[in-house]
Amino acid sequence: MNQYHIKIKKATLQGEISVPPSKSHTLRAILFGALGYGRSVIYHYLPSPDTQAMVEACRLFGAAIDVFPDRMEIQGVKGRIQTTEDVINAGNSWIVLRFCSAVGALAKHPVVVTGDHSIRHQRPMEQLLDGLRQLGVSAVSMRDDGYAPVIIQGPMRSGRVMISGEDSQPVSALLIASAFAEGPIDIEVRNPGERPWVALTLDWFDKLGIRYVNDGFQRYHLFGNSQYDGFEYHVPGDFSSAAFPIAAALVTRSELTLNNVDMGDPQGDKALIDVFQRMGAHIEFDEGSKKLFVRRGQPLTGIHVDINDFVDSITILAVVGCFAEGETLIYNGAIARQKECDRIRCISNELRKMGAHIIEMEDGLRVRKSPLIGAEVHSHHDHRMVMSLAVAGLGASGETKVSSAECVAKTCPAFVSDFNALGAGIEIKSP
Repeated sequence: MNQYHIKIKKATLQGEISVPPSKSHTLRAILFGALGYGRSVIYHYLPSPDTQAMVEACRLFGAAIDVFPDRMEIQGVKGRIQTTEDVINAGNSWIVLRFCSAVGALAKHPVVVTGDHSIRHQRPMEQLLDGLRQLGVSAVSMRDDGYAPVIIQGPMRSGRVMISGEDSQPVSALLIASAFAEGPIDIEVRNPGERPWVALTLDWFDKLGIRYVNDGFQRYHLFGNSQYDGFEYHVPGDFSSAAFPIAAALVTRSELTLNNVDMGDPQGDKALIDVFQRMGAHIEFDEGSKKLFVRRGQPLTGIHVDINDFVDSITILAVVGCFAEGETLIYNGAIARQKECDRIRCISNELRKMGAHIIEMEDGLRVRKSPLIGAEVHSHHDHRMVMSLAVAGLGASGETKVSSAECVAKTCPAFVSDFNALGAGIEIKSP
């Protein structure tokens, strides 16, 4: 991927923008299509490096996948992973790393999963590896440091497993693999967090008729041997990505219309819209047209926010907090330190360069209204940092330069062109 940085100046926005397709739904749709019976078709998928990594992983599991500009066609493996032809490279995708490591435990032959530098050094795997071992799987970190590359050798057996649930992905990974195991599995989760993302996985179970019992997100029973026919699926818009144009409208005191917004979808990050409204934002939604309207309203006011259910929004909420009267307290988000970068530390450091009054806490941030000034800031190779700092730049005086901005393609490949169509005037510059 060619490296570039972006330059942003204060701007006023106007017009309509379409929300990109959901990454979380896209990746689950590909994996469930690959595990199903017969042919599945996925429309309006997110074209991103993570999507390509999931496609290649599922091909290695034996699924036949044809990719077209408007759809994917998948011939599934009927819930049976035999072997893999090569090492699975998750790229920068934590979902691919976790989900495919767990699904690899369904095979009798070794499965090796690795990824980029961030995956190999910043994305802990020990919780999932320990859970798989409790079900009779040989699951090891090749360097014995709890990170990828990992070697998984099943098959997974029936039984009981207990894991910590502060991070939702190991829980979802075990749920998916257990649904296809050869017998029943009981999962107990200590300290369940990020519950909406587990609920997203369970929503897929409901769609496909996969049987399970969920007792308060703390205990699950999976019956195993799941079977379902191929399906057709249209990927909805991504609420994690919608947060940035909404925040940009609030920061710049602009009015925008967002298309492809489905408030009925179970994505956890839609809770951020309620947070913005509690801060005083004037946001309306039209169910029939799937449009969301951000109106110019009263000045924002800082509030206290438990971010755990939508922790990916912590960076953009910190930015909006700089433009809200009083103090915004963001707490219960310690898991944000284990994302593409330590998002608590990194957004705090970068916003301080722009003059923000921001205090880093163990599990969150305290942000006070701050007149931001353009500065040179670093993305830390994190797509959400790129978009958050770009939004900050739109409301700051002077010019802001965000380095290593190419990683924005992970979830919003058209971020710059979409924002420029609204009047942002963002410039792309080579190193």
